Amino acid sequence: MADNHASVKAQERKPLGMEQRGFRGLIDAIEVGADHSGVAAEEIERRLLELGFVEGATVEILHEGPVGRDPIAVRVNDCTIALRRREAMAIFVT
Repeated sequence: MADNHASVKAQERKPLGMEQRGFRGLIDAIEVGADHSGVAAEEIERRLLELGFVEGATVEILHEGPVGRDPIAVRVNDCTIALRRREAMAIFVT
């Protein structure tokens, strides 16, 4: 039964960058890939953590930019932050 629960949780987990305006959820993890225009993955992760994108934090997408839905305005706990979608792809939410 625990394996079934884990697979359901894995299916619900998505990058924040894939979500639409109005999405509300919890941050599950920060996982930075290698595709960030030459900026080291550790630096992107550090920046996100400093902005408050930590595991368990409440997150909501408030607004999407007019061109390509980028950037997005995100509320993390009580703080509103503008974020590029490519950076939001490193934030996994449930």
